[in-house]
Amino acid sequence: MEKLKYRIIVDNNTPKEPIMYNAIIAFLTGGLMGTLGQALIDIYSYYFNIPTSQASIFMIVTLIFLGCLMTCLGFFDKWVHVCKCGLIIPITGFAHATMSAALEYKREGIVTGIGANMFKLSGTVIVCGVVSAYVFGLLRYLIFGG
Repeated sequence: MEKLKYRIIVDNNTPKEPIMYNAIIAFLTGGLMGTLGQALIDIYSYYFNIPTSQASIFMIVTLIFLGCLMTCLGFFDKWVHVCKCGLIIPITGFAHATMSAALEYKREGIVTGIGANMFKLSGTVIVCGVVSAYVFGLLRYLIFGG
């Protein structure tokens, strides 16, 4: 009976997350990130006369750079607190995870600090992405042929 009373007290005093508010903010922020990405593609295509397929690569590199820069300057965590998953889920979140680990271990040296620890968090994303791409590519090949 003591555990039940404790559980009731914990449940009553645990702060409740505003799930719907967080979802709306993440949706809007993710939409703004998509709009920014499309705007970058349009800018690279129109002003620099780059084909759209190549402009999308420049857009990805630009977003990664901005995510890393915001992490180095200390802004990214503050923005994530406001924007929720709208910033974590896109490529900027991946850049933030990699840059955060690099900054955390930089005092241990380039090889044993940054090189050995930079992909601690984001390495699993890379491995899962590569393995899933291989599996789905193999399934596509087997189902639809070469």
